[in-house]
Amino acid sequence: MAGAARRVGAETSATRALIVETTNQLIRDEGYAAVSTRRVAARAGLKPSLVHYYFPTTDDLFVEVSRQGAAESDRMIEAALTSSDPVRALWHFFVDTSRTAMALEFMALANHRPAVRAHMARHSEEMRSRQVEILRNILGDRIAKVEGFDPAGLSLVLAGIGRAIVMEQGLGVTAGHAEAMRIVEGWLDRLAPLSDG
Repeated sequence: MAGAARRVGAETSATRALIVETTNQLIRDEGYAAVSTRRVAARAGLKPSLVHYYFPTTDDLFVEVSRQGAAESDRMIEAALTSSDPVRALWHFFVDTSRTAMALEFMALANHRPAVRAHMARHSEEMRSRQVEILRNILGDRIAKVEGFDPAGLSLVLAGIGRAIVMEQGLGVTAGHAEAMRIVEGWLDRLAPLSDG
């Protein structure tokens, strides 16, 4: 807790934003294990003490990068959930591979950094609740009559299948992906009348 008592730089600082973006890029280029105060500072053209001024610990920096990534995902999910076909748009979000590398890095990072794991778990629970609320408003109880599960189950099934496909594609594995996607698309076709009315 010693870091918590230290003064840190303003959240709106351009230097702070540079540190976060540099860390993001370093993770993309070399993986989370390459991140250190010195590496981030050198790449950003700053002194290591300045990185520590804004982020007293490396965990503070990782959590902020995770928080900003989560905020971007939240914006994408909100756009999906308020689109004309929210259930299908949510599915497309889950199988979007543009964030695969960072997702894999942060899943690995969460295994080693309890602070990052706690942040990711908290955010996932909050986002799942939001998805369930929206899906419940869109589909109501009718989803149980069509597919036999509820909005919470649908949210998890879409996320789980999407995550498996995205992560396996990151490894170069594609076996069963087209078939699984056809199954999900079939569900979504049957659910479409529910989301329209």
